[in-house]
Amino acid sequence: MQYILEEKNRRRERLMRHKEKKRRLAGFAVGMCILLSAMIAYTVLQQDDIQRKYIYPYHYRGVIEQYSQQYQVDEYLVVAMVKTESKFQPEAVSGYGAMGLMQLMPETAIWIAGQLDDTGFSIDQLKQPQCNLRYGIWYLASLQEEFENNEVLMLAAYNAGRGNVLAWMKEYGWDYSFDSPDAIPYRETQEYVKSVLGNRNKYQKLYDVQAQVDK
Repeated sequence: MQYILEEKNRRRERLMRHKEKKRRLAGFAVGMCILLSAMIAYTVLQQDDIQRKYIYPYHYRGVIEQYSQQYQVDEYLVVAMVKTESKFQPEAVSGYGAMGLMQLMPETAIWIAGQLDDTGFSIDQLKQPQCNLRYGIWYLASLQEEFENNEVLMLAAYNAGRGNVLAWMKEYGWDYSFDSPDAIPYRETQEYVKSVLGNRNKYQKLYDVQAQVDK
């Protein structure tokens, strides 16, 4: 009887060890599959065509190129702003009331309309890509001139308002060589500036044909 009990215990232990081994092997196999899938996904996402189609699309390219050339601003900076601001959704409205592709505040748009002598402007037009991009790019060009082509300052002004940026320049002693987004006192504006500049670099890499030819 004692022998039978001992044999049963040994069989039970062997069965448990076998199950544990299978469990570990299954876990290892699942882990390897996840790792392999991640590596394949990463490799695929590094392909320029995939990035252009799914991650960094360039919608409204013709309009962006037109007004970027007209107002002499970097088209890749503009498209990076559109991606960051609205993800190319022309009817996007923020919680603050900013509208359209470049997320213009209605009062800012009314001021821009006056500067452009656009007497037929209405707020609803901010949801139209042609109008929104024209106004947004013109406004960016005005900030570019005011802040002497300093991209960090002009983007900060676009996001937080030119008055705030001028106040920060005075308070912290910044000049037009300022280049540290992390020093901006508004966290939201810090992240906005870094996001736009990062996206601009990606768009330039993916869409600047001349730069690709020069490589």
